[in-house]
Amino acid sequence: MNVERMKYVIWAADMNRAVGFYSGLFGGKVLKQNEIISEVEICGGVIGIHGGGEGHRTWTGLSFQVPDVVAGAQEVVAAGGSLIKEPEPEDGEPPHLAMCVDPEGNEFMLTRKRVRN
Repeated sequence: MNVERMKYVIWAADMNRAVGFYSGLFGGKVLKQNEIISEVEICGGVIGIHGGGEGHRTWTGLSFQVPDVVAGAQEVVAAGGSLIKEPEPEDGEPPHLAMCVDPEGNEFMLTRKRVRN
Protein backbone atom coordinates (compact mmCIF):
# COMPACT_ATOMS: atom_id res chain seq x y z
CA MET A 1 0.00 0.00 0.00
CA ASN A 2 1.34 3.42 -0.92
CA VAL A 3 0.33 5.71 1.96
CA GLU A 4 0.60 9.34 0.89
CA ARG A 5 -0.21 10.99 4.20
CA MET A 6 -1.48 10.20 7.69
CA LYS A 7 -3.43 12.44 10.05
CA TYR A 8 -5.43 11.98 13.23
CA VAL A 9 -8.94 13.47 13.15
CA ILE A 10 -10.81 14.96 16.09
CA TRP A 11 -14.20 16.75 16.26
CA ALA A 12 -15.03 20.37 16.96
CA ALA A 13 -18.26 22.27 17.47
CA ASP A 14 -16.37 25.56 17.15
CA MET A 15 -13.74 25.24 14.42
CA ASN A 16 -12.02 28.58 15.04
CA ARG A 17 -11.71 27.88 18.76
CA ALA A 18 -10.29 24.38 18.11
CA VAL A 19 -7.77 25.55 15.51
CA GLY A 20 -6.74 28.43 17.77
CA PHE A 21 -6.27 26.07 20.73
CA TYR A 22 -4.00 23.59 18.94
CA SER A 23 -2.07 26.10 16.87
CA GLY A 24 -1.62 28.51 19.76
CA LEU A 25 -0.91 26.12 22.63
CA PHE A 26 1.38 23.75 20.73
CA GLY A 27 2.83 26.21 18.22
CA GLY A 28 1.12 24.30 15.40
CA LYS A 29 1.14 25.39 11.78
CA VAL A 30 -2.33 25.76 10.26
CA LEU A 31 -2.19 23.90 6.95
CA LYS A 32 -5.86 24.26 6.03
CA GLN A 33 -8.86 25.90 7.68
CA ASN A 34 -12.52 25.99 6.83
CA GLU A 35 -15.73 25.10 8.67
CA ILE A 36 -15.75 21.47 7.47
CA ILE A 37 -12.15 20.30 7.97
CA SER A 38 -9.03 22.03 9.19
CA GLU A 39 -5.50 20.72 9.65
CA VAL A 40 -2.85 21.72 12.15
CA GLU A 41 0.70 20.35 11.94
CA ILE A 42 2.41 19.88 15.30
CA CYS A 43 5.94 18.53 15.54
CA GLY A 44 5.61 16.78 12.15
CA GLY A 45 2.22 15.18 12.90
CA VAL A 46 -1.08 16.41 11.51
CA ILE A 47 -4.29 16.79 13.47
CA GLY A 48 -7.37 17.02 11.29
CA ILE A 49 -10.20 18.90 12.97
CA HIS A 50 -13.63 18.01 11.60
CA GLY A 51 -16.56 20.38 12.06
CA GLY A 52 -19.92 19.22 13.35
CA GLY A 53 -18.73 18.07 16.75
CA GLU A 54 -21.23 18.14 19.58
CA GLY A 55 -18.82 18.92 22.40
CA HIS A 56 -19.13 15.50 24.04
CA ARG A 57 -16.17 14.30 26.07
CA THR A 58 -14.15 11.93 23.87
CA TRP A 59 -10.84 10.15 24.46
CA THR A 60 -8.59 10.76 21.44
CA GLY A 61 -5.39 8.87 22.17
CA LEU A 62 -3.38 12.02 21.42
CA SER A 63 -0.25 12.44 23.52
CA PHE A 64 2.13 15.40 23.50
CA GLN A 65 5.57 14.98 25.09
CA VAL A 66 6.76 18.16 26.78
CA PRO A 67 9.80 18.93 28.95
CA ASP A 68 7.72 19.99 31.99
CA VAL A 69 4.26 18.48 32.53
CA VAL A 70 3.35 20.87 35.36
CA ALA A 71 4.14 23.98 33.28
CA GLY A 72 2.44 22.38 30.27
CA ALA A 73 -0.72 21.69 32.26
CA GLN A 74 -0.82 25.35 33.33
CA GLU A 75 -0.52 26.37 29.68
CA VAL A 76 -3.41 24.05 28.71
CA VAL A 77 -5.65 25.74 31.27
CA ALA A 78 -4.50 29.23 30.23
CA ALA A 79 -5.36 28.36 26.60
CA GLY A 80 -8.94 27.41 27.53
CA GLY A 81 -8.53 23.69 28.16
CA SER A 82 -8.95 21.87 31.45
CA LEU A 83 -7.35 19.10 33.44
CA ILE A 84 -8.95 15.74 34.13
CA LYS A 85 -5.99 14.59 36.22
CA GLU A 86 -3.49 17.01 37.73
CA PRO A 87 0.18 16.13 37.27
CA GLU A 88 1.45 14.28 40.35
CA PRO A 89 4.90 13.00 41.38
CA GLU A 90 5.25 9.25 41.00
CA ASP A 91 7.85 6.88 42.44
CA GLY A 92 10.09 9.74 43.56
CA GLU A 93 10.15 11.34 40.09
CA PRO A 94 8.67 14.67 39.04
CA PRO A 95 5.23 14.44 37.40
CA HIS A 96 5.31 12.73 34.01
CA LEU A 97 1.61 12.71 33.06
CA ALA A 98 -1.30 15.17 32.87
CA MET A 99 -4.71 14.18 31.52
CA CYS A 100 -6.24 17.14 29.68
CA VAL A 101 -9.29 18.12 27.65
CA ASP A 102 -9.51 20.76 24.94
CA PRO A 103 -12.39 23.28 24.77
CA GLU A 104 -14.23 20.96 22.32
CA GLY A 105 -14.26 17.97 24.71
CA ASN A 106 -11.35 16.04 23.14
CA GLU A 107 -9.20 14.39 25.82
CA PHE A 108 -5.43 14.17 25.40
CA MET A 109 -2.30 13.55 27.47
CA LEU A 110 0.76 15.59 28.23
CA THR A 111 3.75 13.41 29.04
CA ARG A 112 7.33 13.96 30.08
CA LYS A 113 10.16 11.64 29.15
CA ARG A 114 10.83 9.50 32.20
CA VAL A 115 14.30 9.37 33.72
CA ARG A 116 14.17 5.63 34.31
CA ASN A 117 13.46 3.04 31.63
